[in-house]
Amino acid sequence: MTMPTIDQIEAFADELTAIRRDFHAHPEIGFEERRTSAIVAGKLQEWGLETHSGIGRTGVVGVLRGRRAAGGTIGLRADMDALPMDEKTNLPWRSTIPNRFHGCGHDGHTTMLLGAARYLAETRNFDGTAVFIFQPAEEGLGGARAMLADGLFERFPCDEVYGLHNDPSLDHGAVTVFGGPAMAGADFFDIAIRGRGGHGAMPHSAKDPIVAASALVQAVQSIVSRNVNPHHAAVVSITQLHAGSAYNVIPDHAHLAGTIRGFSDEARRLMRDRLRAICAGIAATFDVEVEADVRNIFSVLVNSHEHANIVARVASEVVGGENVSTAPSPKTGSEDFADMLQAKPGAYFWLGHKGTTPVHNPHFVFDDDVLPVGASVFARLVETRLPLSPNV
Repeated sequence: MTMPTIDQIEAFADELTAIRRDFHAHPEIGFEERRTSAIVAGKLQEWGLETHSGIGRTGVVGVLRGRRAAGGTIGLRADMDALPMDEKTNLPWRSTIPNRFHGCGHDGHTTMLLGAARYLAETRNFDGTAVFIFQPAEEGLGGARAMLADGLFERFPCDEVYGLHNDPSLDHGAVTVFGGPAMAGADFFDIAIRGRGGHGAMPHSAKDPIVAASALVQAVQSIVSRNVNPHHAAVVSITQLHAGSAYNVIPDHAHLAGTIRGFSDEARRLMRDRLRAICAGIAATFDVEVEADVRNIFSVLVNSHEHANIVARVASEVVGGENVSTAPSPKTGSEDFADMLQAKPGAYFWLGHKGTTPVHNPHFVFDDDVLPVGASVFARLVETRLPLSPNV
């Protein structure tokens, strides 16, 4: 696919690849992105941007003013954190840190935003202000909420904000964006079951938490199938069950954990309430104590229809209209850019690249050829939304 990416960005594409691979070899998980943040801040300062570090603990914000300060303000956001998992690609630039891997491509997102910042700093073909938001801790640790609580938009006011995510399920350079709910909100939960331990050969003298846990796992499956409106997409998954340490000992406790996903706050409230009610019922049925800790982790990500259409038009100029899809295709995965979109209007979009291995897989490989594409879309968003005045 031949795409009219920005020539000036293509000219330093090799440097972007080197930056991305350096990030990849030195991954840092949420709120530990000190090396990454320092590199990002150093690059922004080198290119003449006003640079602020320590926003939301390890976040970085760069501010770039166009040829005239008068005009709007556009926010562009990228996430910086890696995942706590091992990489199994054996690439020359593979992770050098055990149990740390950029298996979601955030190293690529950060590099794309750096590419856009460098180009816009060199050209300044816009009026107004561009704000580059490098966010920590997207992977369930609340990095967006941390930056917002640290006064992100009070300190760096934005009229609208945009973010992206790589997508190996799309063709290289293809873009998907649409208005309305685009990614699910998510809750994480932990359930503690406390019974009474005993000998495995004498279960009548115990209160078995494993039997209670097994019944709870089965009962939870009824929430989506029997309580949630079938027109509303929803997921409840138990992803952990821990109990016991011996063949002949009934343990005194069990622990379960999992996640709730939904596209409406109403459906999520229903699922939380039903989960807690089922836990109470299991406690009564099996004469054990059951405590459920349910935590709101991600908001529903809702794209503004207006700004999704803006992304579609701008992306069409970069990758071609035939490679841009605006058909609604909500994802049950979650993304904490949702919290920024609750504070400011904007849109989140997906950018395809070579490869078929999904994100969060130990064999995931990011396609460096897409770096100038993402950087070009980001840059064109600024130039399109903050055009130069005719008399400049």
